[in-house]
Amino acid sequence: MMYDRTGAPPASRTDFVLESIKEAILNGSLTPGQPLVETDLAANLGVSKTPVREALKTLAGSGLVVMEPYKGAAVRTVDAEMANAVYDVRMLVEPEALRRSIMLKASFHQARQALTDPQDLAKRSLANRSFHRALYEGCGNPLMIDILDGLRDQAALITVAGWGICPTWDDEAAEHRAILAAAEQGKADLAAELLRRHIQTFADRVIEELPHGIR
Repeated sequence: MMYDRTGAPPASRTDFVLESIKEAILNGSLTPGQPLVETDLAANLGVSKTPVREALKTLAGSGLVVMEPYKGAAVRTVDAEMANAVYDVRMLVEPEALRRSIMLKASFHQARQALTDPQDLAKRSLANRSFHRALYEGCGNPLMIDILDGLRDQAALITVAGWGICPTWDDEAAEHRAILAAAEQGKADLAAELLRRHIQTFADRVIEELPHGIR
């Protein structure tokens, strides 16, 4: 059953539906390629079709859902091309954003709080994305933050797909700790390089195992 993963009262029915569908995608309850039928989702969540339709449009915009004429909506299937595009941008922008955050003496308290090891897949994914955002949110460049924020949902979808292929979260957790230690010590170049390697290593593990040319 789908529910609001934050545990907080939703700001609106659309927000509740949005978070519920997003969690179901990220925990595998809704599988890649699965059709998203508005009537079924509305009945499952106890709402009308209107907030479901709006939520699906938002999820399509963030890259978790694909919408095609005459076919409707479906969970996006992760392929090598998608993963390569997302991680290419992350490797270019995210390490530099972290380096700038360190140079601007940003606090990494939120990143340390995100160093958790939940067993639930959706919560693990949420902790992972919270950690990475906490590294770059103090970079001082709103456009850079917007670019990385715009990739978060797609990156989370790729991460969950990658964990399904090869569960590497223990290695990733150790890498997170090393990145954070360097950041907290003010070692900007080292932290940026460790982050770049972290992103590259995961991409290398996953992309070669993903299918190619899915549309």
